[in-house]
Amino acid sequence: MAEATIQHQEYERNWARIVSDVLSPPVVWTLLAFPLALAEETIGRGNAIASATLYGFLVCWVPVMFIGWMVKRGHITDIHMKLRRQRILPFGVSITCSAGAVGLLWTLKAGTILILFGVATLLGLIVMALITIFWQISIHAMSITSAVVVAGMVFGMTVALWLFPLIPVVGAARLKLKRHTMAQLVAGALVGALVPVFVAVTMG
Repeated sequence: MAEATIQHQEYERNWARIVSDVLSPPVVWTLLAFPLALAEETIGRGNAIASATLYGFLVCWVPVMFIGWMVKRGHITDIHMKLRRQRILPFGVSITCSAGAVGLLWTLKAGTILILFGVATLLGLIVMALITIFWQISIHAMSITSAVVVAGMVFGMTVALWLFPLIPVVGAARLKLKRHTMAQLVAGALVGALVPVFVAVTMG
């Protein structure tokens, strides 16, 4: 009985870990960048793919490489940064890279949709960083919610409804891993939902 309980607990942790990794902010935002860029028919397919690749590399994977380097040096416990104080410097790197990405995308005429997505990403990271100074908040909940909202605004409500279940799935995984409370997940989701709408209303 004890062995079965341990195996069940390990399965649950593995399930939650897989969800957290597969639906992590870098993966979600990188995957979304490509259909968003390709939706901009006026810039051409090649430019769209190049722009989405640029967005993914600067906004998502440069910060991930920095976090991996920090983990290797022992300054951060793991790539999901479970301790709030460990998130401040990576947020700074992410914000800097996102600002650079927005500037380059605008210079390269990447198209309105991807540029606005970059602005929403940048603003969302700034809001999350400011909150993190005082309180832990879920980056996973923010990123998956922002992705669903943006997908809905660009591709329609039907797409958003199909993707919506990913939000509670990610939330359940983060709760299972005991990385966040329900309040932290809800707060992250609210930031993820409101920031893209704000950017679309003010800049779209």
